[in-house]
Amino acid sequence: MQSSLDSSEELSLSSLSSTSYTLDGGGSLLYAKTSMSVAGMASLRSAAVCFLAILFTVINLFSTVSLEEACHSFGGGQVYPQEFTKASGHNIHWSKAQISKPAPDFTGTAVVDGEFKEFKLSDFKGKYLVFFFYPLDFTFVCPTEIIAFSDRVKEFKALNAEVIACSVDSPFTHLAWINTPRKQGGLGPIKIPLLSDLTHQISKDYGVYLEDLGHSLRGLFIIDDKGKLRQITMNDLPVGRSVDETLRLVQAFQYTDKHGEVCPAGWKPGGDTIIPNPEDKLKYFSKVDEL
Repeated sequence: MQSSLDSSEELSLSSLSSTSYTLDGGGSLLYAKTSMSVAGMASLRSAAVCFLAILFTVINLFSTVSLEEACHSFGGGQVYPQEFTKASGHNIHWSKAQISKPAPDFTGTAVVDGEFKEFKLSDFKGKYLVFFFYPLDFTFVCPTEIIAFSDRVKEFKALNAEVIACSVDSPFTHLAWINTPRKQGGLGPIKIPLLSDLTHQISKDYGVYLEDLGHSLRGLFIIDDKGKLRQITMNDLPVGRSVDETLRLVQAFQYTDKHGEVCPAGWKPGGDTIIPNPEDKLKYFSKVDEL
């Protein structure tokens, strides 16, 4: 009986340790138990280190997001309802608008001189069209853009170009905004049409509609006198667009249409252009200063 018991105890101890022990009244068993406790503590320490690393990563991620959110919020609220802070998070519709291709056709009701009027893209054939989208009426950056383009619309008309602004608001909301004084955040009298895209179809066709927010990005499209799309500018919500740059782009495309030469970076009327062939291009590049 004793021999059987000794063999059983030795087998049990061998499974606890790779060291062979001699039974001497329980001392070796006590040592084996202590070895198992140290191993358990080592495992616990490793788990704790992993947990702290994960916690640090999560805290760092949320700190970064908070900094980005600070640019999109004011007074504890977001600039636009339910606005996401990253453009990459927006669900944008596939666009039918492609550079050098015919611009997507549209038909809709616009407010012009306080009245409702139907517009379609073909109405502007033979003219350049600056067609820009903005998120919503009665907001913040939007009135500054519309007023800026309206106040300088004569400069566009002098180039045989028209300007239209478009949002997902109804014609009635457009009219109410126009009838609101500028000092109260309204538009006051303006010289450009405000097109209504209440069904969101125009915004979707031009690839500016944000499905998650229910309104559009700040997309601007320059369409030439043949109905071909020549330029696209797309801004995220917090930053407005430049009238000066839009005028410059219209002038540049019209120059290339007429003369067949191409316009270098930052070109303005009166500046040098480039003849697009390997030999004649040197007339331009020979004047460029070496670094």
